[in-house]
Amino acid sequence: MTDVALRAVQLTKRYGRLTALDTLNLEVVPGEVFGFLGPNGAGKSTTIRLLLGLARPTAGHATVFGIDAADVARAHRHLAYVPADVALWPHLTGAEILHLQARTGPGVDLAYRDELVERFALDPSRPARTYSTGNRQKVALIAAFATRAPLLVFDEPTSGLDPLMEQQFRIAVRQARDRGQTVFLSSHQLAEVEAVCDRVGILRAGHLVEVAAIAQLRTLHRSEVTVSYTGAAPALTAIAGVEAVTAAGDGRLRFTLSGPPAPALRALAAADVTALAVREPSLEEIFLDYYGTETAR
Repeated sequence: MTDVALRAVQLTKRYGRLTALDTLNLEVVPGEVFGFLGPNGAGKSTTIRLLLGLARPTAGHATVFGIDAADVARAHRHLAYVPADVALWPHLTGAEILHLQARTGPGVDLAYRDELVERFALDPSRPARTYSTGNRQKVALIAAFATRAPLLVFDEPTSGLDPLMEQQFRIAVRQARDRGQTVFLSSHQLAEVEAVCDRVGILRAGHLVEVAAIAQLRTLHRSEVTVSYTGAAPALTAIAGVEAVTAAGDGRLRFTLSGPPAPALRALAAADVTALAVREPSLEEIFLDYYGTETAR
């Protein structure tokens, strides 16, 4: 095994004049949970198909644990994949499908699979044709999480799940990481990514605009600070990183802060501050900084 689970080098995909993915460079290291964010149409699913060798790139290449993604038979021995739209054999039961996938995959933890069936509240005795979208998703997720594959790739995996099952998904992701598995999670659900991921990449119109740890992403964006004081107001004019200073009334000020906080803290230390509250931006606010208000519609 190499020190990189997934690697994309100048990965590009064009459909005629449309560029779905433009010179993507990305590395996902073993044992991390990597979130891949972007709205519908940003190129997330195209990226996954290229990373898994399910589509041919226009330019560039991808590897899975050092194996060329184009060598699908070899590369897929090291991974389990759950697509956004799960299709099952309609005449097989859930149990039969799980058994079949266990026989064709890289090995499975049978005891853990049985535990997941209970946790995801799946009735494995029913034929797949009777399953709802959510139950089809559960079968695929159980099969993936129970596998011993070192890489798990999920494309919008909780779109058909209710909130209780989403919580079980998050628990299973953390357990996969604890076992040393790598998880690549493509999603537009910001709370989901924020809850489980170590790092996140933000894709916009086929371009990767940011890759960072979630904590690092927050430091790139402005925090909102509220200060209560007595006497003279803190002198915050021309302080590096301080903007949008407004009087909130009743001896309070609000301002936004970016970058190192030391200059602002020195200015506040010179005043008679009685309370200080800092609100970090959520991942959703950071996401909207990159996309603008159009994605909130």
